[in-house]
Amino acid sequence: MLSNRKPVVIIFARAPRLGLVKKRLASSIGRYGACKFHFHNTNRLIRRLSVNPYWETKLYVSPEDAQGICRIWPMAKEIFGQCFGDLGKRMEQAMLQFETQPVLLVGSDIPEVNRNDVLDGFKALETHDLVFGPAFDGGYWLTGLKFGVFARNLYRNVRWSSPHTLIDTLSNAKGRSVAELRKLNDIDYFEDYKRWLEDK
Repeated sequence: MLSNRKPVVIIFARAPRLGLVKKRLASSIGRYGACKFHFHNTNRLIRRLSVNPYWETKLYVSPEDAQGICRIWPMAKEIFGQCFGDLGKRMEQAMLQFETQPVLLVGSDIPEVNRNDVLDGFKALETHDLVFGPAFDGGYWLTGLKFGVFARNLYRNVRWSSPHTLIDTLSNAKGRSVAELRKLNDIDYFEDYKRWLEDK
């Protein structure tokens, strides 16, 4: 277990390797364009969330052996490899490293996420066991726990990348109090990307 007393923000990201990131987006804007978007969006997120005295930020990358290449994100001071397994197992194992602390996990494909969202997440955990930032596609861009130990079994048997992702996760959270943050769009398809460009 990685022990510190501050709340923890985990950023979950894939290594920026051509053809291996944002595959659905790459089908419309090309592999290079998708990889470039992923790199810059993740870099912005790390920069926004890394400098704050209230919490500690950890970057967890996939694949597990990609810590070296991910040092191209200079603001990422602590980089860890995600374990093997599906997304739920990887999320669970990362959050269990902080069993006794408030912990938030944020995906790397939501351009709008900012420090206030993180503050809102930790504030929600003062009065709730769990917090989620729902996405318009049925998933979520943030998940948070009052204590990391609450991750055990929470993310299992979830239909990832589907309209059922949040509902499935909530079905595992019976007996826990749950708060929700604002709803945001992630960037998976060309329509999402086009809307983001228009709103910039």
